[in-house]
Amino acid sequence: MTLRRIDLDNLPFTERRRIVTRSAVPDPAVRAAARSIVDDVAKRGDAAVTDYNRQFGGGLADGSILLEADLIEKAAAALDPELREALETAAAAIRATHERQRPTEDRSEPTPGVVVRRRWAPVRRVAVYVPGGQAAYPSSVLMGVIPAQVAGVPEIAVITPAGADGQLNPAMLGAIGLLGIDEVYVAGGAQAIGAAAHGTGTFPAVDKIVGPGNAWVTAAKLEVFGTVSIDLPAGPSEAIVVADGSADPAVVAADLLCQAEHGGDSPVMLVTWDSELADSVAREVQESLPTYERADILAASLTEHGAIVVAGTRQAALQFCDDFAPEHIGFHTDTAAADADAVISAGSVFVGPHTPHSAADYATGANHVLPTGGLARAHGPLSVEDFGSWRQQQEITADGLAALGPVITTIARAEGLSAHARAVTIRLESREGLA
Repeated sequence: MTLRRIDLDNLPFTERRRIVTRSAVPDPAVRAAARSIVDDVAKRGDAAVTDYNRQFGGGLADGSILLEADLIEKAAAALDPELREALETAAAAIRATHERQRPTEDRSEPTPGVVVRRRWAPVRRVAVYVPGGQAAYPSSVLMGVIPAQVAGVPEIAVITPAGADGQLNPAMLGAIGLLGIDEVYVAGGAQAIGAAAHGTGTFPAVDKIVGPGNAWVTAAKLEVFGTVSIDLPAGPSEAIVVADGSADPAVVAADLLCQAEHGGDSPVMLVTWDSELADSVAREVQESLPTYERADILAASLTEHGAIVVAGTRQAALQFCDDFAPEHIGFHTDTAAADADAVISAGSVFVGPHTPHSAADYATGANHVLPTGGLARAHGPLSVEDFGSWRQQQEITADGLAALGPVITTIARAEGLSAHARAVTIRLESREGLA
């Protein structure tokens, strides 16, 4: 396995654009197939979900969709003590971090007698999709559910697929139980999203769906957007590590391999302006790769989507990172904090040599549900605000309307909307009755 080397200074514009321009949106064929499944679930409900679970996998062995609540409680009680402590510690950090994200009301009085408030309220019902099947991600349970709980969402359901044996992973189910969630639906792929969006006989429809998944989940979320709210389409995980001559090549290599472990389609890049460091990291990756349990996945990711990008200057390197807008970016440089501040477009940022990317996957308290595919240019991590909505509220006194009235009527008449103006003048004419 050899990491591709890119000379940034001599990289043609079209090739640079190809690298930084990518999408988290699945291809049209997947979207069309997902649309068909979602539409079928909307028509046939539970029967369609069960049929697709049997066809594609992800259902319980007995074919049911709603998991019995006592199984969730038993899984939490049966957790390995060490894992239980780790999950509780991580959950406490996530909760503490997200508590500080609680939206607060904003009030302004731009004109005497004219009060404008911005008020936030949680949605009524949310579905948190948690990837499952061949792998288990109890951390994704924490990252999706806890912000919803902090937001005050009254009803939180978890959707997750079962493994090939028709069972849910005990660690993941235990994490669900630790958080006090007792509503778990077992389904995967597009049928799970269709059920959450449209509802079935078993599964009441939700107002919002969050959580990462495979291409089928992402495609289905895009199809139901408008019927329900969603977070973001989730593409393959991606990471950049920025390093200079002050970095430890072995640690840099470990961070690259850490991110490549997410899957064979995960873009992973070292960006540097130090050729010697680039050579050292390439050797470290090559030598350490065989020692990892998932070496085949790591090799596939690095061969197909990995690269070492060598820039002529620090500024050029940081500009490339900002253009790429990665999901994750770490800084192993002698001015790590300043370099991190220079890259505006990134989902999650890791500053300094003691901040591994995997720390935020589990335990720093930051959320690991992040924008991919360049969406970090305009979007951020999953947060408490994602589980509610803002509304504007205005209240005008009689004196306030008298002061503001001429402004309203003048603009309304300029736009040819005389009824808009009349809604003001009728009040001004009877001002004494409203005072």
